Amino acid sequence: MKKLSEASKGEQGIITDVQGDVRFLTRVTSIGLTLGCPVTVLQNEKNRPVLLYSRDSMIALNREECEKIKIGR
Repeated sequence: MKKLSEASKGEQGIITDVQGDVRFLTRVTSIGLTLGCPVTVLQNEKNRPVLLYSRDSMIALNREECEKIKIGR
């Protein structure tokens, strides 16, 4: 498992863990990022938000948020 912030462009994975306070968990699950959800990293450049593709949507998350989400294969 690795943090979403460590994934490289084009990498695919499945969300295996989401950590954080209730506000963060509510926000992340409301946009469809739940355990078992497949994601593809579209962009991951330093000092920029991470751009994901999941559930037919593009999602941008800041680096702090990506540190709290882990993906596996």
